[in-house]
Amino acid sequence: MTPVELSRTVLHAVRRAVDAGELSVAVPERAVVTPPGPGGCGDYATNIALQLARPAGQTPQRVAEVLRRRLVGVGGIADVVLTGPGFINISLDEGGSGAVGVGLVAEVLRAGGRYGHVERAGGAVVRLHCAREVRAVVVGEVVGRLLRAQGVTARTSAEGVEPRWTDVLGVRVDGGGSEAAEVSVNVRPVPVADPDSLLALGRDAGRWALLRHAGHDRVRGGAEGLVQREVNPLFRARYVHARTRALARNAADLGFAAEPGPLGEAQAGAGAGAERVLLAAPAALAALADHPRVLAAAAEHRAPDRLARHLVAVADAALPLLPGVLPRGGEKPSAAHRARLALAEAVGAVLAGGLSLLGIDAPDHI
Repeated sequence: MTPVELSRTVLHAVRRAVDAGELSVAVPERAVVTPPGPGGCGDYATNIALQLARPAGQTPQRVAEVLRRRLVGVGGIADVVLTGPGFINISLDEGGSGAVGVGLVAEVLRAGGRYGHVERAGGAVVRLHCAREVRAVVVGEVVGRLLRAQGVTARTSAEGVEPRWTDVLGVRVDGGGSEAAEVSVNVRPVPVADPDSLLALGRDAGRWALLRHAGHDRVRGGAEGLVQREVNPLFRARYVHARTRALARNAADLGFAAEPGPLGEAQAGAGAGAERVLLAAPAALAALADHPRVLAAAAEHRAPDRLARHLVAVADAALPLLPGVLPRGGEKPSAAHRARLALAEAVGAVLAGGLSLLGIDAPDHI
């Protein structure tokens, strides 16, 4: 069961509880499932009980218990445990966490750079209006992309856009649209103190400097975005993407391609590569599973910085496993190698899709 399938299962449990009269709420369009936080357990957790408690007129714990009874015994679910104020923790019954990872990797590879995007027809039209300031215009443009990735119709406008912002940073606003905006949002992050120095960084480093900090924080530094070393978070994200593309090319030269599956066994003689992958895979899989939640939160809170930080977290989690993807020495390509390559390509897809939303290039070679 993939995160998307589990989300649908949770929504089905809500719908059944509503039909049975146990809950009196509107069934939400989606249920966010993520890896459990501190104090949680199992494979995934959801806070939907906290979300529904107030409209249902019940406590979160009561709503969580209603949903727990509906989820226990569903095919693919081994156990459901309630923790904290009403978090629902779900353990999957698919032959262990390895099978969970197989489904997740397959889901990411199917969606590619659109993993975590939502297709939704209709809904309110959101108009983002930006001040005549370079950071406001770049943030507004990216927030529009994030909203559209969540199925929201979004239009951007600005009090003014200087030609050099477009020439250097590639920023553009819609400036129109026939729909009447039902929701209007003014985009006014803390302005940049020295726009000329920032524009001197170029498109990718300049955008990263503008987007990596929360809107209420000042833009700090910037020149480190040009440093081609691991101390630079943008370099790490782009480097890991390039490494995943190189692995795919090298695997093709060896005559094999990615195929989701078990990553291998932790046993004596499995080799340093297999051990490295098995140690690093849980963190990488958790970061991939969290990507849809991060996209939704970045859109909801108009906060591209959340996506920027998440992409660095994905890269940092995946980097240790990359040296163990390909066969070494006299090894022959096996099903485990194909599965490791699939995980690497899934990481690359998430990084490419996320950087694209930020308007930043994800190069195949570094």
